[in-house]
Amino acid sequence: MKILDRYILARFLFNFTSSFVILMFIFVFQTIWMFIDELAGKGLDLIIIGKFLFYFMPNLVPQVLPLTVLLASIMTFGAFAENYEFAAMKASGISLQRAMRPLIIFIILLAIGTFFFANNVIPAAEYKSFNLRRNIAQVKPALAITEGVFSDIGDSNMNIKVDDKYGDNDRLLKTITIHKTNASGDNTTVIKAKEGELLSSEKSSILQLVLKDGNYYEDIQSKNKRDRKLPHAKANFETYTINVDLSKLNNQDLEEENGVNTHKMLTVMELRSTIDTLKKENKKLITDFGESIYKRSGIIYLNKFVNKPDVPDPVKDSLDTDEIRNEEIKKDTVVINSTQDIIALYDDYKRVQLFEYALNNVSNTVTTIEGKKIFLNNKTKIYMLHRLALNDKFALAFGCVILFFVGAPLGAIIRKGGIGLPMVIAIVLFLVYHFIGIFAKNYAEDGSIPPFVGSWLATSIMLPLGVLFTRRATADKAVMSMDRLFSNKLFQKISGFIKVKKNFFKQDNN
Repeated sequence: MKILDRYILARFLFNFTSSFVILMFIFVFQTIWMFIDELAGKGLDLIIIGKFLFYFMPNLVPQVLPLTVLLASIMTFGAFAENYEFAAMKASGISLQRAMRPLIIFIILLAIGTFFFANNVIPAAEYKSFNLRRNIAQVKPALAITEGVFSDIGDSNMNIKVDDKYGDNDRLLKTITIHKTNASGDNTTVIKAKEGELLSSEKSSILQLVLKDGNYYEDIQSKNKRDRKLPHAKANFETYTINVDLSKLNNQDLEEENGVNTHKMLTVMELRSTIDTLKKENKKLITDFGESIYKRSGIIYLNKFVNKPDVPDPVKDSLDTDEIRNEEIKKDTVVINSTQDIIALYDDYKRVQLFEYALNNVSNTVTTIEGKKIFLNNKTKIYMLHRLALNDKFALAFGCVILFFVGAPLGAIIRKGGIGLPMVIAIVLFLVYHFIGIFAKNYAEDGSIPPFVGSWLATSIMLPLGVLFTRRATADKAVMSMDRLFSNKLFQKISGFIKVKKNFFKQDNN
C-alpha cells in the first residue's frame, strides 16, 4: 500500500472511530432516557443495568453506523480540501476517484461486515435483551405492571391493570382492576379498587398486594349444569390483602432464555422460512374466511338445479331407466341464474320474509367481516414486518456504501473539515435519509407499499445525490452553479417581464 493510501485511510479511520464512539455514546444516553422509568429507582444492580445496555447497543448500530460513515467522509475530504491537500493531490495527477480508492475498499469490507453483524449479532442481542427484560419483570413484580394494560404478576393466576403507578419504587397504585382465573383457566373473579400498595421484603418470598376501597365479584359454579341462571357473590371492602408467592421467582435466572422469536430475532434464513410459513397461513386464513362468507351468502346456489316440491310417485319410483331419470330432472328441477329466479319461486307474502332474511344476512356478514378485518390486518402486519426485516439487513449494508459516496465528494466541495459545518450537513442529510426510511416503513407495514420499497426507498433517493456530488467534485464545481443560476439570460427574462408589467400599468392608468 502506498504512503498516500495509508495516510488517507488513517485519517478516515481516526474520524470514523471518534465519530462512532461519540454518536454511540449519545444514542446510549437516549436509550437510558427512554427506559429511565423502568430502570431508575427499582432496586436493580448496576451489573443488570449494564447488561441491559450492552444487549441493547447492537440495536443502535443501524442508526449510528450510516451517520458515522457520512460524517467521517465529509470531515476527511473536507479537511483535505480545506488544507489544500486535495489540491496537491490533483497537481500530482491524483484524481478524486484515485484518492477514494482505499476508502472504497474499506467501505465495501465494512458493508460486508455490517451485513453479517445485522444478520447474526443484532438478532442475538435482541433475543438476550428481550429475555433479560422479562426475567427482570418476574424478579421485580412492580416492573411487570404496565400502566393501562393487563399484566401478569409472576407465576400467579392474576391479571392486573392499573391506571397509575407512583411513590417509591412505583409501589403505590391507583384505579386497580384484577381478573383471577380458576384451575380450568376460566375468569371467575373480578376485583376492583380505587387504590393499592405493593409490599414486599427481601427476607420474605411473599408479595402483599393491599387494596383499598373496592368491590369483589365472583361467579359460583352451579351444580345443575342446565341452570341458565349463574349465581355469583358480591362484596364491598375497605381493605383487602392478596398474597402472591414469589419463592419460584426469587430463584429466577436472569440469563434464562425462552423460546420466543420475533422478526428482530431472526437471521436471513430463518426470516425466509418464516415468511413462507406466514404467507401460506395468511393465504389459508383468507381463503377459508372467503369461502365461509361465500357459502353463508347463498350465492353458491346460483346456477344450480333446485328441486321443486313434489309428491312421490310409486310408479315412477319403481322404474329405473336413464331416460325416465333424465325426464324427471327436467320436470322436477329449475335452473336459477339470478335473484329474480329465486324470488319467482315464492309467493308474494313470503317474498317480504325473504327480503328481511337477506337484509339480516347481509348485516351479519358485514359485522363478521369488520370483526375479522382487525385480525387479518394484524396477521398482514406481522407478515410485512418480517419482509421488512429481511430487506433491512441488505439495505443497511448498501446504505453505508451510498452515504460514503454522498459524503466524500460533498466534503471535497464544501472544503470544510472539523466538527462544525460537516456535522450540520451530515445531520441534515441523515435526518432526510432517516425520516424517509421511517415514513416508507410505516406505509409498508400496513401493505400500502411493498416492503422492498419501504426498505430501499431512502437508499435509492440518496443514490442520485451520490452520483451528482461525485461528478461535481470530479469537475471541481460547486454543488449548484451560481453563474448558471444567475445567468444573463435569466436576468434578461426577469427585466423583460418587469418592463411588460410597467407598460401594462401605464396603459391601464391612461
